[in-house]
Amino acid sequence: MKDFLKYTLATIVGVLLSGVVGFFLLASIVTAILSFSDQPTIVEENSMLVLTLDNEIVERAEDNPFSGIDFMGVMTLGQTGLDDILESIEKAKDDENILGIYLNPSSISAGIATVEEIRDALIDFKESGKFIYAYSENISQLTYYLVSVADKIMLNPVGTVDFKGLSAQVMFYKDILDKVGVEVQIIRHGKFKSAVEPYMLNEMSDASRLQTEAYANSIWDQIVADISVSRGISVEKLNELADGTTTFMTAQDVLANGMVDALMYKDEVLAELKEKTSTEEKDDLHTVGISEYKNVPEKTDGKGLARDKIAVIYASGGIDTQVNNALINSEDLSRTIREARRDSSIKAIVLRINSPGGSAYGSDVIWREVQLAAETKPLIASMGDYAASGGYYIAAAADTIMADRTTITGSIGVYGTIPNAGELLNDKLGINVDVVNTNDYSDILNYTRPMSAYEEALIQDYVEKIYDDFITHVSDGRSMDKADVDEIGQGRVWDSVNAQNIGLVDLFGGVNDAIDLAAELANVERYRVVKLPEMQDPLIKLLGGLSTSIQTKFLKNKLGDQYLIYQQIEEVVNARGIYARIPYAISFE
Repeated sequence: MKDFLKYTLATIVGVLLSGVVGFFLLASIVTAILSFSDQPTIVEENSMLVLTLDNEIVERAEDNPFSGIDFMGVMTLGQTGLDDILESIEKAKDDENILGIYLNPSSISAGIATVEEIRDALIDFKESGKFIYAYSENISQLTYYLVSVADKIMLNPVGTVDFKGLSAQVMFYKDILDKVGVEVQIIRHGKFKSAVEPYMLNEMSDASRLQTEAYANSIWDQIVADISVSRGISVEKLNELADGTTTFMTAQDVLANGMVDALMYKDEVLAELKEKTSTEEKDDLHTVGISEYKNVPEKTDGKGLARDKIAVIYASGGIDTQVNNALINSEDLSRTIREARRDSSIKAIVLRINSPGGSAYGSDVIWREVQLAAETKPLIASMGDYAASGGYYIAAAADTIMADRTTITGSIGVYGTIPNAGELLNDKLGINVDVVNTNDYSDILNYTRPMSAYEEALIQDYVEKIYDDFITHVSDGRSMDKADVDEIGQGRVWDSVNAQNIGLVDLFGGVNDAIDLAAELANVERYRVVKLPEMQDPLIKLLGGLSTSIQTKFLKNKLGDQYLIYQQIEEVVNARGIYARIPYAISFE
């Protein structure tokens, strides 16, 4: 027995020691990788900046040393920050070692407004006189919108260009909820607040269809107009091509219609790029990607570090609820805004919003800090792919609201969802629930029974109060009559072009335009940009959220494009409480 205990104890101690050693070994490896990745990049002469854009594009990406590495059979999805892309393009414009940009994307994982900002940055880059060449075997519709700015678009001789117009699809859950015996009880304000329709209907209501058609057509008109200017093809011709679904056209037909400039194989493209960069045929092209180029030191004016700062505060994801693996924690974000307000070296703030909204309470917490900051220093709200419902709520107090022309915004409305799973429990599963209350409504919002008329009226009054607060904040922030805000509110979603027409948006422009405006309003010429909140240390974040990250990556890897459906169903299951959120997950195809 003594020997047994001795060997057992020795085994346990060995396992523990191995685990500790393994942990520190992993930490050392990660630290070494991170240190290496922070080394400045040296760009050779006659180089090209290469944009493949094959990672998911987010507002700003963490420095993940394991991005793209197959870990335990799961290929981690890499991310590239929009901030890094925009800064790299701007830096390349004045870099004497960069002769041009080579676009080599196929399908871009990003929102339309995000692509618009990259596209605008490329248009600005062309003012330097440097070239932009693009090549791909198969070009998706969103990719074509981007590469249409190129001086020359080259397509593989058997390649395709997807160009068919926008399609907005909404998933409805009423029938499956009926089958499993779950009733989602809805309290809402706003005839356009169609976030609740998937629980109630099997198709879009007339109001929902009206708003969807309006913003989809407006965004498509912007896309087609931009391509028309870049490619010299009339809007009418482009729509004719879209109606004919160019996806199934041969490369020769695509060329004949002027959508591309040449049909070439990759070796021919490389040969032309070598000629363009004065590279010997026997030598390799000098190229640098975003992940390396972002580490190229900025040129300084020799005056040292600027004391004055413009803070860009990022608000990405759902407010107090995770959306697309991103989360805006209202307490954390409000603290960040408060600290920026109190920092005398920060002369102006840009609040960068890419959010469909979320918790009504969380939105109000953030709004209050935005209001206080805007009373202290210039504060510009910069809208990305969407800044709707709660996303608009937190923007309402800004001095100026800027949006891309393809931004989705508005959705000024409030709703609550209270599930009733009584039928599922009682009839389907044979589970009965009995209740003892000390007062009349101690079990209010009980998910095992339907609401009473009193409870429904009580919650409706609560929703109306939140909605009234919402439109009051917008009225005050936008200097609009409250009745007018109510008229354009009602939960209706707007594209930014129409949103400007009704007073919800001031100017069009991306995050860099917002920074320029903030500096102008603050009357500062020499400044540096600080990005907030500070990113968590990659090692701590990696180790702290490893299991969740692996689970998410695994699901994305296995489900592919269907991951969005899984995510929406998960939101349905977890939906409860009062929300100021965009009607549904918007995904254009």
